Amino acid sequence: MDISDLRAQIDQIDKQLVDMINKRAEYANEIGKMKKKGARSIFAPEREVQVLNGVLRNNKGPLPDKAISAIFREIISACRALEKPISVAYFGPAGSNTHIASILKFGDSTEFVSCNTIPDVFSSVEHKETDYGVVPVENSTEGIVNHTLDMFLLSDLRICAEIYAPITHNLLSSGNDLSQIKRVYSIGTAIAQCRNWLANHLPGVEILEVSSTSKAAKMCEGYPSSAAIASALAAKEYNLNILAEGIEDSPHNKTRFLVVGYSKPNPSGKDKTSIVYAVPHKAGSLYHSLRVFDEHGINLTMIESRPTKQMPWEYVFFVDFQGHEAEENTQAALAELGQMALFVRVLGSYPEAE
Repeated sequence: MDISDLRAQIDQIDKQLVDMINKRAEYANEIGKMKKKGARSIFAPEREVQVLNGVLRNNKGPLPDKAISAIFREIISACRALEKPISVAYFGPAGSNTHIASILKFGDSTEFVSCNTIPDVFSSVEHKETDYGVVPVENSTEGIVNHTLDMFLLSDLRICAEIYAPITHNLLSSGNDLSQIKRVYSIGTAIAQCRNWLANHLPGVEILEVSSTSKAAKMCEGYPSSAAIASALAAKEYNLNILAEGIEDSPHNKTRFLVVGYSKPNPSGKDKTSIVYAVPHKAGSLYHSLRVFDEHGINLTMIESRPTKQMPWEYVFFVDFQGHEAEENTQAALAELGQMALFVRVLGSYPEAE
């Protein structure tokens, strides 16, 4: 076959694809009507994980799994929007890493709402201005985002899903050359993640901390002597040049983000549960509380302490572990923990992200 023959075949396949995608959308729309009658959440992360896993099992190439996942995330997003348009609040101006993570999770067929602070994201969802919120919680090189954990002590929102997103930092500016740069803006964690690169390429340049990477990018509009450490999306959003790509010191830099809301995902088969609890202030209390998980064969993936901010030197413990709160061993472990703890609160059970 020549090129025209091959293109004719592609045109025919495209027509079939459109027909099949629309047929899929019709079924999704019917499911949406049933969910509304049963007052069930439109966003079902456990089901979406199952769909993506099933699609990838059937992928024989030549497209890689990453490409197939991206295509089906947008199909799922568009079908979900037919069931009910979803609104999602995220931390930072447009182009922030949290904005990028939100798009990765919910797709472009979603209304995204920018919030200036992490508490603003929680407030937006609590006041039902948006359906869900996305906030950063943990970075692979810089650790925990304390503001996010602290909000769970003040809010009754639950964790509905998690996202792991690779973080690539770029140096953005209205100017065209590194020699023009006199100051660099970014959030503290991004500055820390690029510390060696800045020392080697911009020694002596003033480093100024701001509330988010996208705000830093916005501040550089029209100022060729200023630069921002931010995403490629921020460069596009604020019409900036990318002077240097991939300036993070670690090539394995990832951030974990949480989706917060009021829904409770069903077990997916590979889940994670987050809890917060406190133990009496006496010798061995924490040790005995952690033994509970070992005795029930539960693997911990994170433990972090935070001050209660009510009494000096009193702490609560945030713990993530593999498993769903509906599973028998998890229920048994939580019941036993509850007998020795001052309080235990489940923050959510949700599909474990890759």
